[in-house]
Amino acid sequence: MRALLDTDVVLDHLIEREQFAQAAGELLELNAQGAFDGYISGITPINIFYIAKKTMGRDKLMQALKDLLLAVRICPITYDILNQAFALPFSDYEDAVQHVCATASGLDAIVTRNLEDYKNATLPVFSPTDFLKQLTATEE
Repeated sequence: MRALLDTDVVLDHLIEREQFAQAAGELLELNAQGAFDGYISGITPINIFYIAKKTMGRDKLMQALKDLLLAVRICPITYDILNQAFALPFSDYEDAVQHVCATASGLDAIVTRNLEDYKNATLPVFSPTDFLKQLTATEE
């Protein structure tokens, strides 16, 4: 399975958001083990840098982003993707861009904590916990 990890999931792991870090960390570990192919959109590292630089410090964050880029695949963002996102019935443009990135890259699902933001998605959308359950069920 090939899944886009939304920015919030990666941030949960990197800045160790107490309630969410464990599931996010398990997902990234399963990705590293090859249980699924994890992707992020090209905007995710930029968003993470902007949000996490005060919390993590620049040097630690830069290393974390370098490690992330080695661990996942990147869905490119092009003019067409940015333009197509305007046409989607999403309230948040960034989420629309994430969705178009995932569909343009032929991914199977999106993993996010913000399920409501993806209520108009055409791909299956999972919370991190539900995606972990899906991966476990697939292995059996």
